[in-house]
Amino acid sequence: MTNALEVDAHDRDVQWQVSPLPLVTGDHDTPQQVVTSLLSNAVKYTRPRQTGVTEVWAEERAGEWTVFVRDNGVGFDPRYQDRLFGVFRRLHLEREFGGTGVGPANVRRIVTRHGGTVSASSGLGEGATFGFTLPR
Repeated sequence: MTNALEVDAHDRDVQWQVSPLPLVTGDHDTPQQVVTSLLSNAVKYTRPRQTGVTEVWAEERAGEWTVFVRDNGVGFDPRYQDRLFGVFRRLHLEREFGGTGVGPANVRRIVTRHGGTVSASSGLGEGATFGFTLPR
């Protein structure tokens, strides 16, 4: 766990369910930034829950890997899903959940640069699942 995630999870009951993840092609730092950003958001948006639960797993598909991060947090209104990966496009008030609003946009930029795609699904109060694909 990175230092940033340790600070966010400090003094909280956070459960991690992490399955084995694949090795992917890419520069060393940016795929790691993608995963760290998604995990950081999961920790942040589970803050109102007594126990934050974050699951991470990968699925092998034709010519690509798909990695998923699912949490039991506050979720988001699926009507605004198209705004989620835009720069400074927040779906929650800053006073509720801090941050700059660039994390998901950076995730999309990095994944797209590596030939992949991003996705997100949720419902208000139902947690969220983020996914990204990368070529094998």
